[in-house]
Amino acid sequence: MSSEKQSAPALGFMGMLRWAWTQLTKMNTAMFLLLMVAIAAVPGSIYPQRIQDTAKVTDYINAHPTWGPIADKLQLFDVFSSVWFSAIYLLLFISLIGCVLPRATKHFKAMKAAPARTPKTLSRLPQYRSITLPASTQKLPMSQAIEDAAEILKKRGYRVEIRDEGKSSSVGAERGYLREVGNILFHTAMIGVLIGVAIGSLFGYSGQKIMVEGDTFVNSLISYDMFSPGTNYNQDWLKPYSATLEKMDVTYDRQKSSPTYGKDIDYAAQVKVDPQNGEAPYTQELKVNKPIRINGASLYLIGNGYAPIIKVEDGEGNIAYEGPVVSLFAGDPNYTSSVILKVPDSEPDQLAFVGMFLPTGVEQEGAPPYSADPAPANPMLVLQSYTGDLGLDNGVPQNVYVVDTEKMTPLNTMAMGNGIILDTQNTQAKLPDGKGTITFEGLKRYVGMDIHYDPGKPIVLISAILAFLGLIISLYVPRRRVWVRAHEDADGLKIEYALLARGEDPRLIDEADKLTELFARRWDLEFVEQ
Repeated sequence: MSSEKQSAPALGFMGMLRWAWTQLTKMNTAMFLLLMVAIAAVPGSIYPQRIQDTAKVTDYINAHPTWGPIADKLQLFDVFSSVWFSAIYLLLFISLIGCVLPRATKHFKAMKAAPARTPKTLSRLPQYRSITLPASTQKLPMSQAIEDAAEILKKRGYRVEIRDEGKSSSVGAERGYLREVGNILFHTAMIGVLIGVAIGSLFGYSGQKIMVEGDTFVNSLISYDMFSPGTNYNQDWLKPYSATLEKMDVTYDRQKSSPTYGKDIDYAAQVKVDPQNGEAPYTQELKVNKPIRINGASLYLIGNGYAPIIKVEDGEGNIAYEGPVVSLFAGDPNYTSSVILKVPDSEPDQLAFVGMFLPTGVEQEGAPPYSADPAPANPMLVLQSYTGDLGLDNGVPQNVYVVDTEKMTPLNTMAMGNGIILDTQNTQAKLPDGKGTITFEGLKRYVGMDIHYDPGKPIVLISAILAFLGLIISLYVPRRRVWVRAHEDADGLKIEYALLARGEDPRLIDEADKLTELFARRWDLEFVEQ
């Protein structure tokens, strides 16, 4: 005997490619890649994303001078367009296709092939029954018995084939090919989901807009408060339309016995829509979970609040600002809201106002004003004023809802005892040192809208429905095989039949009992050996 070790032949370049393709197109590889996609998406919810808010990304990098630049190089601020996320997503897509196509081809061939050959020993199968017709009373020919069995099985939805085995005859039958069709449909639909999500992330967009009553939103980039385009979306693709907020209605619970008495319970905005596609303008109601759909885009109501109308006259008597100011809901159930107003056009110095809006303002001796109800029964502004440089001239973008008062001089503050309190009775206040006046002129409501355009949504919806349908089919359609054999011996005509399930099938015994009943009825039998 030779003691030399036999080494495996080298696969070569093509062999390695075939091996890699085989590994990639395994179902467990596809499941692993699906898990990897979920894990790879986690940084997208931890780190600010550049496509959503560039300023937050810049602030994060400045706040983390060591880790920030490293995270940027690792594309943690551009997760969903990063090389590594795209690679995992693409591999998952290829893996699913490589799994489904060969499987579908193989199943198509199996559907056209004859049922599995009849086993030599049927008694070894899970469900086995036999019928013996004594020779003294037997009038049923063997061929007729097999034809009868084949006819019964056909009516039960089986695909059958009669076989001549010399001294005996048999019929092979199989059903449940739809189960594998459902399985293939499910995995094909998953590919459709991936395609739909990819199309939405590449060619869709989302944005936000705050609209005060009377405002009109035009679907152009400049009209958005925030705009997040898809990776490959071009802003020139925005379809023209406009929406005008005519009125915002809020319903309050006024049943005194109710535990939610006084709370806002329903919102409804009346929006005039002009599709600008030849269709006449129309008015539609916008509510929570009742979006408005225009030219493929969906407008969702995500919030509402108050916008007090304020006029500011500067020290030279000119109107430096006049209009509604959006107040941000501070979480108080009575809708106490924060108010920030920057007035860069005032002369001789810029002005800023910081404070609160109270829908139903209440003043008490020795206590700060507060809101007693979310409805605007007694609208009240409680403000502090500052003068100085707002820092708007240095070219650095600022948050309109934040003002830095550290470098400004206070004019009116609660600590100084001269805070500004305006309501429907006391509508105007003069600023110290001849800096001007501020007037509370009225009140409007505003709505916060999310605007989404996702061209992949119909694909995802249809794919999800097909995936669910495929899953139901694969779970509830049993795959079964039945064999019936008839042969004559000294005792007479013996008919034996057996059933086999492909996979788990707790109802296989019920199917065997049903076939026993049908055979007995066809051949006028009173008993069946089991």
